[in-house]
Amino acid sequence: MFTGEYRHAVDDKGRIAVPSRFRAQLAAGLVVAQWLDSCLAVFPGEAWEQLSAKLAGLPVTDPNARLLQRRLFAGAFETELDRQGRVLLPQGLRSWAGLEAEGVVLGLQDHAEIWAPDRWTDYRRALDDPDEFARAIAGLGI
Repeated sequence: MFTGEYRHAVDDKGRIAVPSRFRAQLAAGLVVAQWLDSCLAVFPGEAWEQLSAKLAGLPVTDPNARLLQRRLFAGAFETELDRQGRVLLPQGLRSWAGLEAEGVVLGLQDHAEIWAPDRWTDYRRALDDPDEFARAIAGLGI
């Protein structure tokens, strides 16, 4: 399971260190893709295959299904960790996510997310207000 929040530098070649706690889950390969809320998602191969199977079951006649499939698959990048536990983030994905010299790596159960620090700070502010947070999750049945 992916959990926690970590800050890591993005080097000149576009590589970011993956938290050591995540590396075993990603050792067999991973996929980096554009994700919700303008961040990047990092999926272990198996989780990516499960998500892909769900998306394959969506009707091709549904324009929202096509939109989601195009967003995920067109920008996805299959890769591996290097020997130092880093992942290469292609320039196009870095630009789309607003990543420059630093990234915030978040664990989100079956995948990780990589955020530009300023975008994460802005998003996180909304979570800091307990009333706003309670309203946001009210209909989730938790």
